[in-house]
Amino acid sequence: MPKPSLWNNTKRYYDLKSFWLNLFGCRVYKLQIDAGFTCPNRDGTVSRGGCIYCDGRGSRLRQIGPLPSVAEQIRRGKEYYKKNRNAGKFIAYFQTFTNTYAPVEKLKELYDEALAEEDVIGLSVGTRPDCVSDGITYLLQDYARKSHVWLELGLQSIHDRTLRLINRGHYAAAFLDAVHRLSGTDIHICTHIIVGLPGETREDILETAGAIAALPIHGIKIHSLLALKGTVVGDLYEKGEMAMLSRDDYVRTVSDILEILPPEMVIQRLTADGYRDIFLGPRWAVNKMEVINAIDKELDRRNTYQGINCVRNI
Repeated sequence: MPKPSLWNNTKRYYDLKSFWLNLFGCRVYKLQIDAGFTCPNRDGTVSRGGCIYCDGRGSRLRQIGPLPSVAEQIRRGKEYYKKNRNAGKFIAYFQTFTNTYAPVEKLKELYDEALAEEDVIGLSVGTRPDCVSDGITYLLQDYARKSHVWLELGLQSIHDRTLRLINRGHYAAAFLDAVHRLSGTDIHICTHIIVGLPGETREDILETAGAIAALPIHGIKIHSLLALKGTVVGDLYEKGEMAMLSRDDYVRTVSDILEILPPEMVIQRLTADGYRDIFLGPRWAVNKMEVINAIDKELDRRNTYQGINCVRNI
């Protein structure tokens, strides 16, 4: 399969920077926002304690003191990116915890505040698949008719046994239901998966990738499992009761995933990092660029591209 011309880049996958440049003709950046949300997997609605890898502290802003308004957070972010990155347009990224976990009226107030800021052309909203009601879908669809909207759904794994083990608080059926209800709208769907979850084999991870490839999903974020202080994973890691993937294994697995995904799916992230003050391992994950470069080299070595092994439904 030849490299898709639609990417219009020098990479072997369709990254978010290229997608936005192709779509808008300028450099677009996400502005991270902490709007003060919590999570039903922490406040007792679903469970307490959250997922076993989540430290629960929220953004750095939340740790400093009272949160600035959404508009103020956007203004600060715009100032940085315009000064240092020659940014043109911006996406307001509601990132911290579950950003649809509030009444629709409250969500509209927050999203309206973000979109009222100059040069903000859309929203990216991080959430859980069990927190996407029909009312929220209608609200986001209304925005998507005139703005660029992504809804980011945390899945992590398609396997219910894994979701149970990591205390995710929902099963794969909730994710499939959310995607089904969002399909056919103007909302771009992005899903998050984690490579290296306890008990999962390479085959399990590729089954998750294959399931995503078969769905009407527009983008993906691939994370490495991290051990952070104050989490169940961190405690197990410090006791020597949980091993982390080596960098080589991670790089090979991510490359395998990319080969399965459709060539038009936007790769929003290839690895993850955590707060330095609570980061335990794996040590190789500290330097994101080294990991990304290693993935690039592995794809070069294979002489392969995203989508080369994608199986289309007929």
